Amino acid sequence: MSVYKRRARILSIRVSDEEYTGLKRLCSASGARSVSDLAREAMRVLLNGATREDTLRTRMDEVHSQVRNLNHKIEELSARLSVSGLGGKQ
Repeated sequence: MSVYKRRARILSIRVSDEEYTGLKRLCSASGARSVSDLAREAMRVLLNGATREDTLRTRMDEVHSQVRNLNHKIEELSARLSVSGLGGKQ
């Protein structure tokens, strides 16, 4: 999630230890690099009017695309191994 716009404003909020722990967990689960990135993306979603379902659908589409690419690469490697004789049954 690269952002090339210069950031000129700072927002400051206080959260409890439990809230911060939850945000850190959410960072790991969502792939955000930091709590700041997570908060920035959440604000972007709110400002753009996207729903949580829209965001989840987009993320799932990205995951499906990556899985398709990995499957394609596995098939290519399997075919190469079969051609070279290394992938045969023993």
